[in-house]
Amino acid sequence: MRFDERFLDELKSRLRLSDVIGRTVKLRRQGREYVGLSPFSKEKSPSFFVNDDKGFFHDFSSGKHGDLIGFLQETERLTFREAVERLALEAGMALPAEDPRAAAEEQKRQGLQDWLELAAKWFEGELKRPAGASARAYLERRGLPEGEWARFGLGFAPNGRTALKDYLIAKGARPAELVETGLLIAPEDGGAPYDRFRDRIIFPITDARGKVVSFGGRAMDPEARAKYLNGPETPLFHKGFVLYGLPEARKLLHTGGESAALVVVEGYMDAIACQRAGIAAVAPLGTALTEEQMAVLWRLHPEPTMSFDGDGAGLRAAYRTLDRALPLLKPGRTFRFAVVKGGKDPDEVLREQGPAVLKAQLADTQPFVEVLFARERDAAQPLDTPERRTALKVRLRTLAASIADSELSQSYRQALLDRFEALWALERPARTYDEAARAFRQGRGGRKAPAPTGPTPEGKAAARRLHKALRPASAMLAAAVLSHPDFIDSQLEAMDVQGFGDQALDGLAKEIIRLRLSFPALDSQSLGRHLAHSGFSEVLAEIARAAAGTRASFLQPDITEERARADWSLAYSQALHLAHLERAIDDAKSEADIDFEALRTLKAERDGLKRRIKAGEFDSLSEGISGPH
Repeated sequence: MRFDERFLDELKSRLRLSDVIGRTVKLRRQGREYVGLSPFSKEKSPSFFVNDDKGFFHDFSSGKHGDLIGFLQETERLTFREAVERLALEAGMALPAEDPRAAAEEQKRQGLQDWLELAAKWFEGELKRPAGASARAYLERRGLPEGEWARFGLGFAPNGRTALKDYLIAKGARPAELVETGLLIAPEDGGAPYDRFRDRIIFPITDARGKVVSFGGRAMDPEARAKYLNGPETPLFHKGFVLYGLPEARKLLHTGGESAALVVVEGYMDAIACQRAGIAAVAPLGTALTEEQMAVLWRLHPEPTMSFDGDGAGLRAAYRTLDRALPLLKPGRTFRFAVVKGGKDPDEVLREQGPAVLKAQLADTQPFVEVLFARERDAAQPLDTPERRTALKVRLRTLAASIADSELSQSYRQALLDRFEALWALERPARTYDEAARAFRQGRGGRKAPAPTGPTPEGKAAARRLHKALRPASAMLAAAVLSHPDFIDSQLEAMDVQGFGDQALDGLAKEIIRLRLSFPALDSQSLGRHLAHSGFSEVLAEIARAAAGTRASFLQPDITEERARADWSLAYSQALHLAHLERAIDDAKSEADIDFEALRTLKAERDGLKRRIKAGEFDSLSEGISGPH
């Protein structure tokens, strides 16, 4: 039996080389490769390498080199056909029929492939001709310059009803063939076929080998019934198996090193934006991710990142992925989730803020279990009765039980129920600040830091103190803590005494510390809800307003969390020093015998410190701070 190249490529794409070889050779990860002892010769130091991205193994001790099929031939003494049959059974692929019709079918498929490739070249040419002027202008407005069009094979379908059809028929194509490729539409009434794509920017859709299998089109007419249009299912194109941008993403993964991320975005332009920024990205074709697409992603990366718009449609798409992926999770095979900030999509972020910000936002991810719990938490009714609490716990147990891997299922059950207990803790009567601090110091902090059921005295007092604008330095410190409650850990004792350096925020600081001491797992979203419910809404709004004018590094989206935490701690020390200077100035003014020279010195130091804090110059300040006078 002769196996065509398409069948063999599909077979190799469904099985990960390291998984198959790892059954007989003990492999360990080393960068983007796996290394182990040679299965072909005796050795003490590993010289056998497996590269999933490139799809080959290489044994330096024996010089043997090959692919998945070759490995079985070498190690199990199988014929080529036997190795293919073994792997096809494992991959769930039916072997090609052994009759002349199979060869004829393959020849036909190759012919369809040739017409698609020729159509892609024609679309590219039309983009550069006069008819493509509006499409060129649109791409320029979207920040996609002409120099990038060829990289992504972009084209244009003019508005003529049979422009592409006429071109391909002149080259020898038959209308029926072009209908079968999806390029033409055959009317149900038996009329003449016509072009499927008209007056649209064209995005070629390729398979894992980089061969064109279909097209997507973006309408130029704002009144078009469908803004984006994909080709139909054909003998070459099954949209549930294909990911837009996959070949380019594989290249970026290979060159990006071990830490490179693989991101799944929502559309063509988002995938292109990410790839232009050096991020390996793909997009499904107008549907939720299928199990087959997930398998492709996991063969390339153990933890692909799902990036969806922050709107309702984006969340619904993320949640569909959660449900479909949950039963398939295994150790070393999961998803992470990222939401692009400000209601933007990756394409907009790249245009408006640049590649560094886009990379930073897509690197700010949440693990699968966190997003799963957040969905259930937000959908649940208030946990104010035993029935409602039990209903949520049952739902969480059921979700964990749907994971096929038994050990991971048990781990998820524990993780989800731990989060449930933390959530329920927020519904119980709160301990006071002093009680929480005492319990923490005695080692009994635990996770029991419930939120009050209404405005607290601290919240009411904080609202009353907002008779003047907050200090910008104090506001930016508080704003960072609201997003990252754990930032306060390095300054806990100082905050216990001095808060954020502004009396109007003292009550807020006490409440945040109380929760942090009693409930270390508290996240920013729960903290914000708690504070708003406790009477701090006006304070939170004033913090956001006052912090907006600062340029603190730890409030920027493109900074690492480690650097942000370090900068916040330094800035906190500086803000307290500023508060000390303010008090020293007030004390100097109240003395009967004022030392004007000392007063001028204090004011000069205070003013300089204010300017540098507002400018976010924390590194340069560390040398100039000598502590309280």
